[in-house]
Formats: sequence, structure tokens, C-alpha cells
Amino acid sequence: MRIDLHCHSTASDGTDTPAGLMRAAAGAGLDVVALTDHDTTRGYAEALAALPDGLTLVTGAELSCRIDGVSLHLLAYLFDPDEPALLAERELVRDDRVPRAHAMIAKLNALGVPVTREQVERIAAGGTVGRPHIASALVELGVVPTVSDAFTPEWLADGGRAFVDKHETDPLEAIRLVKGAGGVTVLAHPAAAKRGRTVPPEAIAAMAAAGLDGLEADHTEHDRATRTRLRGLAGELDLLVTGSSDYHGTRKTVALGENTTDPEVYGEIIRRATGAFPVPGTGGA
Repeated sequence: MRIDLHCHSTASDGTDTPAGLMRAAAGAGLDVVALTDHDTTRGYAEALAALPDGLTLVTGAELSCRIDGVSLHLLAYLFDPDEPALLAERELVRDDRVPRAHAMIAKLNALGVPVTREQVERIAAGGTVGRPHIASALVELGVVPTVSDAFTPEWLADGGRAFVDKHETDPLEAIRLVKGAGGVTVLAHPAAAKRGRTVPPEAIAAMAAAGLDGLEADHTEHDRATRTRLRGLAGELDLLVTGSSDYHGTRKTVALGENTTDPEVYGEIIRRATGAFPVPGTGGA
């Protein structure tokens, strides 16, 4: 089985529609794909309607969190999307993205970059607005060559010249909320240093004590030594180890299935989940 548990659609900051993502996943030879848009589940219905025969969909989300001043992303799988407490927190995080984007645009304008709200909204195309949309605007304007090059201290990285904080959930609270909604939690790209400060081991240990289920060790931004270190830490903390592409369509160069999750780990994620269950495709549109 080829299992990719971290993918984005136009419901947040990917460039494939949810339906297009399902078709692309099947075309890439995946057996299982997770839809994990940022702080939203709005892509579920379209993805389910288009789910092709032979592909299984894991519903999820990537939650924006912060601990000790460090931003982090928490992958949540197979939770009840209508559970009130987790739904309210996701909406709070998502709604704060718009004023934050406007503030970042104002900072960029002050730096002499002629990005506009209209440009960013066009790029977002109705999805949850995020830094990658602003980064894409910088690429369009010729300020940086790629989206990744926008995530530096010069521009949009944490603490960068155009960075603005947004509401982010304490990860210990996020873990509690996801558990309360019957879901499973995995810390996304925990050592992706290009994005800014990373979560220290003691904070990951605190998250494990609060019920964190796993670490995403196999990720395009983790080199071999980092992956080995994360596997060791996961072993010490009795955490699952996953691998995923973090696919964003054309917004990033990573391909679907570039990293995958072991079927036994996938089976354990399913076993622990009570809020929702994987959906096998039956030949969608």
C-alpha cells in the first residue's frame, strides 16, 4: 500500500481542487490519501463525491498551533468535523487569517512591494487565506523566484519583516480538542528549520504526555539525519512515525507520494480513531 497522509487542496493553500486532488492521488498510484487543509474541512464533500475506485480517503485537517512562542502544525485525522468545541476553535483560527493577511500586505506595501488584497484574494480563490497565497503574490510580482524563497526573515518567515502573528491554538489544548472529537494527532514536519524556530524535544515530550499520537518524520524538509533523530525521539516517547508529501500542487515542487506512511502505522491510526473512518472510493466523478 502507498499511503500519503498530508495533502492540501484549494480549500486552503493547495492548487488542486479537492476533486482534482483525488484524481491526482489515484494517478500517482496512491492507495490512501489524507485531505489535511489548514484549519478547515470545507473540501470534504467535493473530495468524497469525486473519490475514484481503488483510492481511500482519510479526512483530516492541519491545525495552526503555538507553544512557547514557536508556531507548529498539528495534523488531525478522522475526527468528527461537527464536534462543537473543535469546530469553534477551527473557525476562530481560520477567521483570524483575513485580518492577519491584510496586516502583512500593509507591511509589504511599507517595504515597497505593491501587493494588493485583491491579488491575494484572487490567488486564494475562495480558500482559507494563508501565507502561501501572499508568497505566491510575491512570486507573481518578481520579488522572489519561488514560494519557498518568500519564507525567509527578509519576508514572511516567523519574525520576518512582513510577518504578523495570528491566533494559534495551544497544542496541548488542540490535542485535547481533537481527542474529544474522536481524532488522532500527529505533529507535522517537527524539524523543518527553514520555516523558522522548531519545537524543542521537551515541548514534544509535553505533547506526548498530553496524548499526541505521532511524529511526521519522513518529510521533504527533513534530511536523513533528521529523520533518524526523529525516529529515535518517537521511540523514546512511544509515538507513531508517519511519512507524507505535504503536497500543495504547483505551489511547491514536492510530488504526491514522495514520502509515505507504513501500512501498520496507518492501521494503528485507524484503530485509535472513533470520530470518523476512512472512506473507500467507489468510482467518483
